[in-house]
Amino acid sequence: MSEENKQNIIKDNVIDARSLLEEAGLEEKMKIADLGCGSRGYFAIQAAKLIGEDGLVYAVDIIKSALQNVKNTARLFGITNLRTVWADIEVLGSTKIPAESIDLAMLNNMLFQNEKIDQIMKEVFRILKKQGKLLITEWKKTEVPLGPPVERRLSAEEVKKYAEEIGLHFQKELEAGPYHYVLIFIKNEN
Repeated sequence: MSEENKQNIIKDNVIDARSLLEEAGLEEKMKIADLGCGSRGYFAIQAAKLIGEDGLVYAVDIIKSALQNVKNTARLFGITNLRTVWADIEVLGSTKIPAESIDLAMLNNMLFQNEKIDQIMKEVFRILKKQGKLLITEWKKTEVPLGPPVERRLSAEEVKKYAEEIGLHFQKELEAGPYHYVLIFIKNEN
């Protein structure tokens, strides 16, 4: 397969995941969890490239065919530091990822699809190391030509409330283009 065709597989015209991950502070050797990675695993693949062979990315989803697609894409790019995990992230502990083992967890364009956001946040809190970060990308709660219906979307303030209720502290907001917002939270010592 040509390099151009490979790039088209992971191209995302809406969000530049690599830039956002770099701005979030991704470093080599980190352990990352992309919860609700989807069938493209776009953020997981980009993270795996950035953290190097000594790092590890867990690409987690409830849809087995989505995980197979992510696994195939990783194989296509020669990525060996990505593990797929079949789990329902609305169930505490279902990921089987060890507690306090993750440097950065990600929830990308998936909260609007879920009913038990509080349970998802509890799983994030469980797996994050102290000083670990959570990166959340969501659709802005405005009328735009792309994305889910506005009534399904969460505002940045709603997402902050969910994260802060479980003990995560808002760190910063990143620019993510006209359709999305990106929030970063940190798990402090106390």
